[in-house]
Amino acid sequence: MAELNGAAAAGSERLARLALDVLMAMAVPERFLNDWPLLKATRRVTAQQLPVLAWLDELTDGSSPILAPLLNQISRAAPKLEWRQTYKAEDLGPEFLTRYGWTELIGQRGPIASTTIACGILLLGPELLYPAHAHEAEEVYVCLGGTAAWMRGNEPFTSKPAGTVIYHPSWMPHAMRTSSTPLMALYVWRGGDLTAKATIIAPS
Repeated sequence: MAELNGAAAAGSERLARLALDVLMAMAVPERFLNDWPLLKATRRVTAQQLPVLAWLDELTDGSSPILAPLLNQISRAAPKLEWRQTYKAEDLGPEFLTRYGWTELIGQRGPIASTTIACGILLLGPELLYPAHAHEAEEVYVCLGGTAAWMRGNEPFTSKPAGTVIYHPSWMPHAMRTSSTPLMALYVWRGGDLTAKATIIAPS
C-alpha cells in the first residue's frame, strides 16, 4: 500500500474528521460510529474529476455551523479527490452519468482503510432521478447541501432539506430525486460487501 504524501494525508484525514463531527452532531445510530478506524490516511488515491462537479459551487453555504465546515472543505478539496461512478451508461443512460458521482473517504477504496464501514460523499446534479435501488449494507445519509425528494421502501417521495438524517436498512429500496438544485450527502455503509454495486429496482 503506497504512502500518501504529507499534504494529501492531512487533507484526507481532515475530511474524515469533519465527517465524523457531522455524524456525531446529527445523532446517527451509534452502531454507525462504533466501527470507525483510526483516521490515518495510508492509501494513495488518484485525483479524478467528473462532470457532476460543475454544480459544486451551488452548494457552498455557511448557514449551518454543523454542516458548513464539511460542505466547504469538500468543495475546496474536490479537485484532489477521486470521484467515482458505480454505474455505466448501459445501466442508467449517459445523461445520468453527467449528474452523478461519489468519492470515498473511508473504506476499501478510500485513503483511510476500513473493512467494516465505507464513508464518503454522494453528489447529484439538478433535475435527476436516482431510481430505486437496494444493497446488502445498511446505510445512513446526512444531507449536507441542496434539497431532494427521497423515497424509502413503499413510502412516497418526500422532500428532505440539508441537515436531515435518512436511514436505509439492508436491502430496503430507496431513491432520490433532485429538482432545480443539486444534492450533496454524506453516507456511511456498514455490513455486507462494502464495494458491492447496488441492484437497480426501477429504471430511470
